[in-house]
Amino acid sequence: MQELWKLPATDLRQAYRSGQLRPSEVLEAVIERAENVDPVVNIFATRDFEGARAAAQASDARHAAGAPAGDLDGIPLTIKDNIPVKGLRCAWGSRLYLDHIAEADELPVARMRRQGAVILGKTNVSEFTLGRGNVDTLAFGTTRNPWNTELTSGSSTGGGAAAAASGVGPIAIGTDGGGSIRRPAGYNNLIGLKPSTGRVARRDGLPPILHDFEIVGPLARTVDDAAVALAAMEGPDPLDRSSFGFTPGRLVPDTGKLRILYVPQLADMKVEPHIAASCAAAAANLERLGHEVETGSAPFDVDLFEKHWPIVSSAGLAWLLRDADWRGRIGDAYVPMVEKGRSLTAVDYVDTLDAYRLIYRQIAASLQGYDLIMTPTSGAMPWPAREYGPPYHRVFTGFVNVTGLPAVSIPAEPADGLPVGFQLIAAFGQDWRLLSVAKSYETAYPWAQRWPDLG
Repeated sequence: MQELWKLPATDLRQAYRSGQLRPSEVLEAVIERAENVDPVVNIFATRDFEGARAAAQASDARHAAGAPAGDLDGIPLTIKDNIPVKGLRCAWGSRLYLDHIAEADELPVARMRRQGAVILGKTNVSEFTLGRGNVDTLAFGTTRNPWNTELTSGSSTGGGAAAAASGVGPIAIGTDGGGSIRRPAGYNNLIGLKPSTGRVARRDGLPPILHDFEIVGPLARTVDDAAVALAAMEGPDPLDRSSFGFTPGRLVPDTGKLRILYVPQLADMKVEPHIAASCAAAAANLERLGHEVETGSAPFDVDLFEKHWPIVSSAGLAWLLRDADWRGRIGDAYVPMVEKGRSLTAVDYVDTLDAYRLIYRQIAASLQGYDLIMTPTSGAMPWPAREYGPPYHRVFTGFVNVTGLPAVSIPAEPADGLPVGFQLIAAFGQDWRLLSVAKSYETAYPWAQRWPDLG
């Protein structure tokens, strides 16, 4: 029988309901796996294995009674350490918050817990979720890529990506404020979904230092598992006005022929050759699946986006730390961000938001003629884990966040022994269309059989 820690969530669900497996025995296999790989890749900011054991035992009882709480009942998963989980530390990757204990679950966590999810703990995150392509913090050290532990697993959901890729839970829950789910997914042979703004309602979370750009979403080894996680978390809440208007979705077996705009490069920004080749092959694969793929240029003003991209994060961080004793206690990279944020004016901030509204209109207009936009997920292959990424590594993701559109990173063919991801972007609210296309791609070009060599 396949190692229990390798089984996807949907297989576990079926095995629990048929009585072939118990959540508590699967959990012990996953914990043993975590004990073996965590010292190598540095997944966790805070473990909660005892809490997970209690949750798994309760799940055992529900399944024995034939009354599972939901599709996630008994499924082990991890939560990024900027998403509050009641009773656990929520440090946000920073020494400033090492003593902060969450008083309540953030809403997506509460929804998954009601379905019986088994929470293994909190995964490492770049400080303030403002990574430069890696997870390397004063508080929790360096998270490494399971596929090559000399390299980064991406930011800022690097810990969650390393967990799912290593077999420490089939699903990781992260956030994406500028690519923080999608790029780590691409570097770790995972599917990673950044939902539409509001698809996953939020409350009882950390201060919103990235306006409304940062969205909770799943990383998983299979599309079906990502879909199960999204279904558990999505839906409106009266305390999140952006969440109204979303109805539950589902995977559909056939999306029909779609017209896809493939943008292999943004302006003159570099894309490394391995990524360019792998993503071009993925575009050809989409054509083989019956879609019409047209290569073109970026359907928005790239220079306008780049001009304004640093504004919101710098202003947000300066606002967050305005009354804090932070000097000497945060990473060196964040000091100039705070100083820049302090120098900005209200006019600068409103000018930025207006620019992002224009970029949304430009991309939305393009999506009147195309069903999807395709790009690489990142411009760079992974680099040494303690170094910042080259500036061009992040160029394909942030513009999606400022528009609120949904996007998914899908594994392409590996290059030089390392995973590569490509990105699909859809019109607002079409999250489930993205997952359905990803499912058809996965069926034709599967990736879940690939595992890193961690012993």
